[in-house]
Amino acid sequence: MSAEQLGDYLLDQGRLDRPGLDHILKERSASGAGESFAATLVRLGVMPEQAAFEAWSAQSGVPLVRTADFPEIPILEERVSNRFLKESRILPLREEADAVQLAMANPDDGYVLEAMRLVTNRLIQPRLALPSELDAAFERLYGADRNIDRIVSDIVVTSEEDDSVEVQHLKDLASEAPVIRLVNLVFERALDARASDIHIEPFESRLIIRYRIDGVMVEQESPPRRLSAAVISRIKIMSSLDIAERRLPQDGRIKLRIKGREVDLRVSTVPTMHGESVVMRILDKGGVPLNFDRLGFDKHSLKAFMAVLTQPHGIVLVTGPTGSGKTTTLYTALQMLNKSDVKILTVEDPVEYQMEGVNQIQVKPQIGLTFANALRSIVRQDPDVIMIGEIRDLETAQIAVQSALTGHVVISTLHTNDAPSTVNRLLDMGVDDYLLTSTVNGILAQRLVRTLCPECAEYYQPLPEVLAELGMEAHLGDGPLRLKRPVGCEACGHTGFIGRTGILEVMPITDGLRSMIMQHAVAGELRRMAISEGMRTLYEDGINKVLAGVTTLDEVLRVTRDD
Repeated sequence: MSAEQLGDYLLDQGRLDRPGLDHILKERSASGAGESFAATLVRLGVMPEQAAFEAWSAQSGVPLVRTADFPEIPILEERVSNRFLKESRILPLREEADAVQLAMANPDDGYVLEAMRLVTNRLIQPRLALPSELDAAFERLYGADRNIDRIVSDIVVTSEEDDSVEVQHLKDLASEAPVIRLVNLVFERALDARASDIHIEPFESRLIIRYRIDGVMVEQESPPRRLSAAVISRIKIMSSLDIAERRLPQDGRIKLRIKGREVDLRVSTVPTMHGESVVMRILDKGGVPLNFDRLGFDKHSLKAFMAVLTQPHGIVLVTGPTGSGKTTTLYTALQMLNKSDVKILTVEDPVEYQMEGVNQIQVKPQIGLTFANALRSIVRQDPDVIMIGEIRDLETAQIAVQSALTGHVVISTLHTNDAPSTVNRLLDMGVDDYLLTSTVNGILAQRLVRTLCPECAEYYQPLPEVLAELGMEAHLGDGPLRLKRPVGCEACGHTGFIGRTGILEVMPITDGLRSMIMQHAVAGELRRMAISEGMRTLYEDGINKVLAGVTTLDEVLRVTRDD
């Protein structure tokens, strides 16, 4: 319906006169905002919003919907992005077999109507809505004030005992809109909080949801215990797991698009005393900094690591406990090595991030595709670089050694506390000392420490006795030593920290170390030799980052106290 048609209707109704209408049309043309004529009437104060849109509805024949007609839960939430709905000022009202009712601030917007028709593959039935009421409904359904209590009030569970709930009932319950919305909210909040993992843990009297944020577990608002079966069943359906199997561990994967970001979730379920515990590792493709500087490498560490990594053949190992950033370092190294004249093959469990130009193999032990079996095959694929997700046993280690001996670059990870102890771990596995010294070029050990929030971190002067105990007197200089400590503000969620960085220990395998390895020297002896040849330990690298104001003494001690 044109502006002139609605204007003529208002003239006939006596609500406008001709000079007033001409003035409104001129103002609307000059603004070039593309808004509806009714919105122009409201903006210029000619008519109240309700009266203007009631007149539009009466003239156009498009029914006017009010607040009571809006849904209690989002419709088409998984198919249409919140951003598109908000920018287009539309809201799905009802989904039927062959049609979708759509509340619109401007039902004449043909682009939006066609877009929604293509997305839903159904007839779109437009309904006129007041923009102010649309905004309020959107905030209620999609806004930041959504809370779990309001969602769970719509969920009815007939039994609180997981084992007594039938599989079909679980499927039906997990497919209900409130449960879908609840699980989606858990995902969205985790992404907003920069969490790396989501833990859903059922206990006797409550269901606990915790996020691991910057390496530290933080408990979140959780739904009641009665919903544990519904929530966990929804996650298992999304990750293609067997919803009926609640006695054995299962692993799966979920691919999502949350707020415009591609996110993969690596899902693990295990049976516990009070139900299934679920842990989801968030693999945020847009949030991984594949850059050595951002991973915590300074000039000293990067120079030593690059000298090891760019050897024409041999093994490079990255070590550390679970969650220390080893895989991210491997992918960063792969990105640096990934060139058109280099063939790269990886064997991983699981494949965490897909890289263009890299042939990645997912290990599947259930069908016999183990690390060792895959490695035997890929050596015949003529690769230049082989990446092994983790060396877990002697067979895998031996194939890695043979690959390095035949001219390949092999990079992999191992779970050890520091670089020197990695040598002893390989020897304990059964790798021959002469093969180890012939193939391993270098070892990188790493940990992750939380980085201080730049908005609120403050300087302080540590006590002299603390510095003496930590061996930091050499850093005192002429004046007092000033370090930074966390405070907490809105920007960092009142934790005092934002993000994490690595502290690193690079140990190139030199001739001196090779000689000691052949003598089966213990880790302490190897460490002393490496330090004498210029290796900087994890603790020393951490202290340098403390002095630079990147992190705190407590953080460095937290991750290196056993070293």
